[in-house]
Amino acid sequence: MSASHDMSAILHQPKAVWAVAFASVVAFTGIGAVGPILPAISDQLGASPVQAELLFTSYLTVTGLAMFVTSWVSGRIGTRATLLVGLGLIAVFAALAGSSGSVEEIISFRAGWGLGNALFISTALATIVGSAAGGSASAIVIYEAALGLGIAIGPLLGGTLGAVSWRGPFFGAATLMALAFIALMAFSRTDAAPRVRVRLSAPLRALAHPGLRLLAIAALLYNVGFFVLLSYSPFPLSFSAMALGLTFFGWGLGLATTSVVVAPMLTARFPRTVVLYSALGALAALLAMGALVVSSSTSLVVVIIAGGFALGIVNTVLTECVMEVTDLPRTVASSSYSGVRFLGGAIAPPLAAYLADLQGPWLAYAMAACAVLASGVLVLTGQKTLAHVDLVHAEPAQVEAQAIAVGDAA
Repeated sequence: MSASHDMSAILHQPKAVWAVAFASVVAFTGIGAVGPILPAISDQLGASPVQAELLFTSYLTVTGLAMFVTSWVSGRIGTRATLLVGLGLIAVFAALAGSSGSVEEIISFRAGWGLGNALFISTALATIVGSAAGGSASAIVIYEAALGLGIAIGPLLGGTLGAVSWRGPFFGAATLMALAFIALMAFSRTDAAPRVRVRLSAPLRALAHPGLRLLAIAALLYNVGFFVLLSYSPFPLSFSAMALGLTFFGWGLGLATTSVVVAPMLTARFPRTVVLYSALGALAALLAMGALVVSSSTSLVVVIIAGGFALGIVNTVLTECVMEVTDLPRTVASSSYSGVRFLGGAIAPPLAAYLADLQGPWLAYAMAACAVLASGVLVLTGQKTLAHVDLVHAEPAQVEAQAIAVGDAA
């Protein structure tokens, strides 16, 4: 299939898909917006680096645990209502975090933000995959592009507003979430995906599937590396909020580029599992390099931005594998996988800060490199379990063309 046809499949989508994609960009800004202001919060509120990193831990812990019930919620109230509730919660708790007077208050409000994040993220992925034209591969590219753009914009927003006050990124995120809420209300008037009722225990029971369980554990280990790069790196860099924002803007652009352009090219030529464990190996090597050059800000910036390119490939291919490894409803697979994955991210930030305080910043990156390497080895040794994901690729041309026509008519 030609590249121009692939791009046509991606661009011709129902309005509801673009509404959810826009809201996804906005929602993902919240992940990166806090990073550039962590040193400022630590300094101005008298918090240790470990305490400051708990802003990520409370957020990701609640996000991960809530993921296990989001498919049950969306099955009862519908995907549109679930998305709107999620965006509404994010807007409210982001504003409350900006109004906080202590790091403990911010940590608690970030937990509420995490609940909204879980409701939105798992439902957004399932909604886009379930309703996009051009097959699941095109839908996942759209979702990962939204993720990449959001993560790229987030640090830039955080750095720009954080240069004025550490409260700025929280209020900025709350405003953007409110705009996304309005856009979703206006352009997505009905559920974009069929309502699928599932049992409350379905996401936990889904982990009994060997392939899904393997990918969830691999994602947990990989997320340790992801969030060490994102949430711990601001401390050894010792940059201003604006400089940190620009650094992680470059990181996010790299992630978005490889998510949308490079990952599909690689999976069209090589088996998904080969692409996945190769990208994980490259990321582990970059993190190990980070441990060696952590005392040089310039070298560490290069490692961080290069890491973004590897992260984009891993994110997209992991998501594709999860969507294809099982016949379970996509909302269930997404909730189960994401629930485990985010718990890895919750562990990483305070653990990295603790290890850095114990032996020096190099140990945080060495720990992350070991975790990501273990993730790659798990995928490599589990290829037999994941054999199905290497057999499933793009939709047949006739089916894809029919889906595009349906999208044009929507």
